[in-house]
Amino acid sequence: MSLPPLAALRAFEAAARHQSFKKAAAEIAVTPTAISHQVRLLEETLGVRLFDRKPRQVVLTQAGQELYPVLRDGFVSFANAIDRVRRRKTSRGLTVSVLPSFAAKWLLRRLPDFQKRHPDIHLHLHTSAEVVDLASGTVDAAIRYGRGPHHGLVVQTMFRETFAPLCSPALGIQGFDDLSKATLLHLDWLNPDDVTPTWERWAEVNGVKGLGTSGGISFSDDTHAIQAAIAGQGVVLASPAMAREEINAGLLTMPFDLYLEGHNYHFVHTGRGNNRGEVEMFGDWLLDEVKKSQLHLENSLIDD
Repeated sequence: MSLPPLAALRAFEAAARHQSFKKAAAEIAVTPTAISHQVRLLEETLGVRLFDRKPRQVVLTQAGQELYPVLRDGFVSFANAIDRVRRRKTSRGLTVSVLPSFAAKWLLRRLPDFQKRHPDIHLHLHTSAEVVDLASGTVDAAIRYGRGPHHGLVVQTMFRETFAPLCSPALGIQGFDDLSKATLLHLDWLNPDDVTPTWERWAEVNGVKGLGTSGGISFSDDTHAIQAAIAGQGVVLASPAMAREEINAGLLTMPFDLYLEGHNYHFVHTGRGNNRGEVEMFGDWLLDEVKKSQLHLENSLIDD
């Protein structure tokens, strides 16, 4: 298939749309003589006359009327396709590994703000309890809980996790006697250490005597344990920060202002890679969100 020169087609389309060689020339940034030359070249190539030249005006012939809408739609399609390609080229990808529970209870509800600030960054969350090797290039950064190790990584500390007893208001727990009679909900941590939150440690740190901690129900997923607490099945030692929505909605209450400190959450990355700028933008945004959440928590405690 042989097509006429693109410059001749472009000149004809502009002249037909404006019904003026002068206006077409101004749009394409050439002279009216150049437009006239390209149109005449197209007419000679096709063997038909496309315009009737009149003083101060050009009028499409029947052949020109047939050709113009096809070229008009074609150039619009070209422009749209080129625009899509350009947008795809400038769209930047970022993959972040994160614990499923942290994603569900803290991160996801905040992500619309990040997307609003950086609509050109395509964010992919890799949710897994397994630690991903950042050097492998599978993910660009990670939100990790614990002391590490974080050898060879850039580390931004987000906040220290704290744990407290949470339960349904329907249980009516107001004192330690009530707690001693309630079912305790436990979490089976993957890699327990000396900072792992347990009922035994909570009782010891806060001087609570006579609390039987051997019975109860154990869960491998903290979101399931929180749901059990909401359902009134017992008292869970969990993070108020992760259960903030449930507390605000009145589904959970914190009967004791006694906490147990856990590890820190960290944002970590290699400090290298083609999308280092995107990684740093996400890290800066995370720290802003931490500050806002801590301020919100302080204000809510003051209000209480």
